[in-house]
Amino acid sequence: MFYDEIHSYINNQESLDLIDKAYAYAEEKHKDQKRKSGEPYFVHLLSVAYELAKLKADPKTIAAGFLHDVIEDCDVPVDEFIKEFDEEIYGIVEAVTKIGKLKFKDEKEYQAANHRKIFIAMAKDVRVILVKLVDRLHNMRTLQYQSPEKQKSISKETLEVYAPIAHRLGIAEIKNELEDLSFFYLDNERYHEIARMVESKKSERDNQIKEMIEDISHILKEHNIEFRIFGRSKHLYSINKKMVTKNKRFDEILDLLAIRIVTKTELNCYEILGYIHATYRPIPGRLKDYIAMPKMNMYQSLHTTVVGVDGRIFEVQIRTEEMDQIAERGVAAHWSYKEGREMPKRGSKEVIKELEWLQAFEDNQDNQEYMNDIVHDVFNANIYVLTPKGRVIDLPNGSCPIDFAYRIHSEVGHQTVGALVNGVMVPLNTPLKTGDVVELKTNKNSTPSEDWLKIVKTNNARNKIKAFLTKKENEKREESVKIGEQMLKDEMRKRGVSVDEFFDKDKFEKIYPIVQANNYTDFMYAISVKSISCISVIERLVKLGKKEIDPETLAKLVAKNKEKLSNAVSKSGIVVKGVSSMKINLAPCCAPVYGDEVIGYVSKGAGIKVHRKDCPNVLKDKARLINVEWDANKPEIKYEANLKIYSKDRNYLLTDLVTVIAQYKANILAVNVVANREDLTASAAITIIVSDLNQLNTIIANLRKVESVISVERAIK
Repeated sequence: MFYDEIHSYINNQESLDLIDKAYAYAEEKHKDQKRKSGEPYFVHLLSVAYELAKLKADPKTIAAGFLHDVIEDCDVPVDEFIKEFDEEIYGIVEAVTKIGKLKFKDEKEYQAANHRKIFIAMAKDVRVILVKLVDRLHNMRTLQYQSPEKQKSISKETLEVYAPIAHRLGIAEIKNELEDLSFFYLDNERYHEIARMVESKKSERDNQIKEMIEDISHILKEHNIEFRIFGRSKHLYSINKKMVTKNKRFDEILDLLAIRIVTKTELNCYEILGYIHATYRPIPGRLKDYIAMPKMNMYQSLHTTVVGVDGRIFEVQIRTEEMDQIAERGVAAHWSYKEGREMPKRGSKEVIKELEWLQAFEDNQDNQEYMNDIVHDVFNANIYVLTPKGRVIDLPNGSCPIDFAYRIHSEVGHQTVGALVNGVMVPLNTPLKTGDVVELKTNKNSTPSEDWLKIVKTNNARNKIKAFLTKKENEKREESVKIGEQMLKDEMRKRGVSVDEFFDKDKFEKIYPIVQANNYTDFMYAISVKSISCISVIERLVKLGKKEIDPETLAKLVAKNKEKLSNAVSKSGIVVKGVSSMKINLAPCCAPVYGDEVIGYVSKGAGIKVHRKDCPNVLKDKARLINVEWDANKPEIKYEANLKIYSKDRNYLLTDLVTVIAQYKANILAVNVVANREDLTASAAITIIVSDLNQLNTIIANLRKVESVISVERAIK
């Protein structure tokens, strides 16, 4: 039966020899393997090849049908396979194998639409999809040998992923059977209920269709039109879907009584439509011309619904022989193998043109924008790579093995020292491609390098690398602080200075400005690396003796004498009446800008910190507050401002935000955007550089006008 089908359209001996070779090779390699049914595994491969032959696939695709499991299941080395056959057949087999290994961590990670996108992105060559569809079809036909849990999970995947792809390819034969088989296992009770309803009226319906066929045949013969005419059965899943989605009773489904007329030319199609409408009353709104406007899967036909004898309603489809072949076998019919013409190769202009339907996965009336989004999303924005166990990892285009490692786990990323891509060792900065199988090499003693920040693409990887490096730096500084403390104590003992009396953090604070240290950690770190001399520190401590200046007392003194002392203007444009020598800095927590209402806070050893008056950090200790103001002569100074933006997530959101900021001549210092996949929102933290409050308020007001933005606020750290 298989060879009868093959010889019906392949006569070239070289092509037949290739198919024979693939047949024998697969039979030999799988000879000891059995399926769960107990039958030889080769039966499955022969069934796949036979279904491909029925689709008139080319010899190399049929060979791939025989061979699609030999590399994975029989441990055939790649070089041996390519030597026996060729790289083109290997490419098909490799892609089918990778698609078969797709695994998803959980229901949240598994989404039918994403799964279909990954399937298409990994295949790209239509022959891969044909082999995989036929492979799934035979597995569904023998699904009774699987456990009930497996039956349901495989059927769910088939219904949500494989059947829609068969529909997009226009292969109605496979699509209908996949849907009915899935329906059988997912809702067996309902399946049999629909089947009983169909069977109960079968004889009555057959007689009605027979009468209608005889009447139409008589009309067409009178006008000397060549035709074939036959009744068409609606498959069970389609009947149930129509009843559920359109809330109709079984007897209300119009196309249960369906007739198909196949003729010679397009002109004949329209002639037949005219004769039928002249004889029977058409139902308004039910005429569809898919010849003039084909569906995206290349389907062409005329559809009309008419009222027949005794008020019975019939759906009539009219098409040419070629249209009928494409309707049943879709792209497979369009590319049916003919002697002397190979099927188009991957990446050819013909493939790209014919596979435009791949750019849309859902019905959409105005689909051009949608198609562009999908193309960008699937083929430009994302790649889909696999772990050795087949789990799908989605990454931005251009990602490298380090991005992959951090997506698996933080510790895996930290300890990565090398990567194998498709079994070959590659540098860690190698860009990954959809379908790559990535295996990581790790070492527990390894740590991230700062150079990794230059090559990673994902924020996830970048943030985790930065966090690790910061933690390491902090640990290093903590260790240095201990070393600095010990060095200072040792020098004190050596010089006869009392450690108990002079090793005092409060005393150290008095000399921080003198030695240019900001805090205790910086002070001890500087001692440990010998940028501050222990001897000079001890001399200054001894010189100060026990005289201490309390910051609170200082604040009171400033208040009493503010009228007597001259005003000082800091480098930040702040005027503090009564202070001429203390350090004045803008507080980073609330990041005041020129024009904000501000207040000063006298800190221990760090001078005056200027906060916005609404900053919660200044409410803790009101005794230390001091009045400050902006210099009336506005200085040429730029200020950092931290913004927090909450929005609905969408494409090009960040681009729109950055554009608004640039329009008002502000520079961007830092950006961090986090998307929440559960509620489809996004949070953006952006630090910008502005000249004053007016410029900042203008930017905030215009950011709030950006599409999908919910709120824009100044952040307080």
